[in-house]
Amino acid sequence: MRFELFMARRYLRGRGRRAISGITAIAMGGVFVGVAAIIIVLSVENGFHQELKDRILGATPHVVVAKYSYEPIPYPQADTLEQEIARVPGVLSVAPFIYAKTLARTENGVEGVVVRGVDPEHENDITDISGTIVQGQFTFDSSGVVIGVELARMLGLSVGDTLNLASPFGGTMTAFGFLPRTRYFVVNGIFDCGMYEYNSSFVYLSLAGIQQFLGMENMVTGFEVRVRDVYAAARIGRRITRQLGYPFRATDWIMQNRNLFTALRLEKVVTFIVLVLIVLVAAFNIIGMLTMMVIRKTREIGILKAMGAKSSTVTRIFVLAGGFIGIIGTVAGAIFGLVACWLLNKYRFVSLPGDVYFIKNLPVQVMLQDVVLVCISAIAITFAATIYPALKAARLVPLEAIRYE
Repeated sequence: MRFELFMARRYLRGRGRRAISGITAIAMGGVFVGVAAIIIVLSVENGFHQELKDRILGATPHVVVAKYSYEPIPYPQADTLEQEIARVPGVLSVAPFIYAKTLARTENGVEGVVVRGVDPEHENDITDISGTIVQGQFTFDSSGVVIGVELARMLGLSVGDTLNLASPFGGTMTAFGFLPRTRYFVVNGIFDCGMYEYNSSFVYLSLAGIQQFLGMENMVTGFEVRVRDVYAAARIGRRITRQLGYPFRATDWIMQNRNLFTALRLEKVVTFIVLVLIVLVAAFNIIGMLTMMVIRKTREIGILKAMGAKSSTVTRIFVLAGGFIGIIGTVAGAIFGLVACWLLNKYRFVSLPGDVYFIKNLPVQVMLQDVVLVCISAIAITFAATIYPALKAARLVPLEAIRYE
């Protein structure tokens, strides 16, 4: 094997004292650029995905427990269910909530909203929505609400303004028809959780306030649950479902956002496939370079075979030559990509428009499995690119190669 390594390195050298030839450097550069680009792009995508997950987990409970039809749960049954959920292994905290869809109306327009009645004392143990307040405070009284920043913009509201909520449920029938239940609330705070859907449609009330508004005294819709391991939320949800039995069900945060996470996974796979094409282009460069090398070294190959070198030996020489290009280009590209990701993550010198994206700087998260997969794929592709030139060199007939020498 030492002979094959020596010949492979010799074929890759340039003229004079140059360590590598220009065409070899170009082939290595193609692999280098491809690997570095894949690692940087995938790391940026991972950063976006992680940032999105953090925003979702900060605004929503890890598990939501309710009846299949969201029928109200009366007390004292609700207290018993809350205690049973709290005893499930992996559960950190439990809090009751009320969920309803209503209309929010001001002088500037009408919007359909999702009203969530929460327990102010326990909500901080479930979500981080109180930490996203941009105006006012996350406080409630009998007539106070906290709304999203986009909803406030659409309705022209600020802290201290009044908001009229109208619910089609629990209204009264009069001689003039059905009158929905309506009530005025004061905006105590405005939040910005980084999710447009939540910012534009969520209204938070105190549990007592929404019970009085909807006529649901001594009743709740379900329970918000925070778990120790967010990635085990589905398993813990199944435990809760088995513990409570029918008609209760537990929906974890991944299931609630299933379409979004499916799209993100598909996006990452497609991005990886598209970027691998860069490495494939580099592989064709290697094929062309080695093929030209076989043509230029025809006489030397013929002499080697005439001196007793086997076809397998010649094959290994050119496979090793292409392997050197792939390995060096892959290692250099991986190092450059990791250094670039570290710089992007540390200094945050790439800014994003805050009015378009939910973050201000480019997020980067390097995942070891991505780096390993990229490096293995690049090396495998480059080694596969050496097969044709190596076999072409091995099939040379010594007599034909040195006939005119």
